Amino acid sequence: MKLYYSPGACSLSPHIVLRETGLPFDLVMASTKTHKLADGTDYYTINPKGYVPLLELDDGQRLSEGPAIVQYLADKAPASGLAPAAGTMARYRLIEWLNFVSTELHKSYSPLFNPAMPEEGKAVYRERLKGRYKYVNEQLEGKQFLMGDAFSVADAYLFTVTSWAKHVGVDIAGLANVQAFMARVGARPSVQAALKAEGLSK
Repeated sequence: MKLYYSPGACSLSPHIVLRETGLPFDLVMASTKTHKLADGTDYYTINPKGYVPLLELDDGQRLSEGPAIVQYLADKAPASGLAPAAGTMARYRLIEWLNFVSTELHKSYSPLFNPAMPEEGKAVYRERLKGRYKYVNEQLEGKQFLMGDAFSVADAYLFTVTSWAKHVGVDIAGLANVQAFMARVGARPSVQAALKAEGLSK
């Protein structure tokens, strides 16, 4: 398999998941600024959406959208325990979390990275994110991870988007459960390896 990624972007989530599963894969960097690969290939010819992540399967099929990719990977490696079995209530809880992270957190960060967004607008999104993180903090009370004591693909996604907070002025300092979660996930060997491979840590 091939994972098209950009360092530190939301593609870090399936990158972490790939390392958790132990499945073989290649990393291909796709610049989010130039939309070109290292060899000059126009990334739009590979993914018409123009953004990462994109997973190219062994049979040549391509799968886009992070929440879909991570569930596919978890199902390819059921022994990893990264997603509950399909059809169970626990699986729908996982999908619930993936949707929350995608729509309420991930998409609220997007305007904060947009240089054209006025500061007044950014303040609105920072405030919205603070409220959403308050909810996450409450949900993590007494738990190691979003789904309980087992690390899941939703945790990889939450870790990835929350790692952006410090870069765009989203204050999560007072949220002890979120802080502990970030430290716990950040210490995982798969996360350390993914960050190193993307040039985000030493």
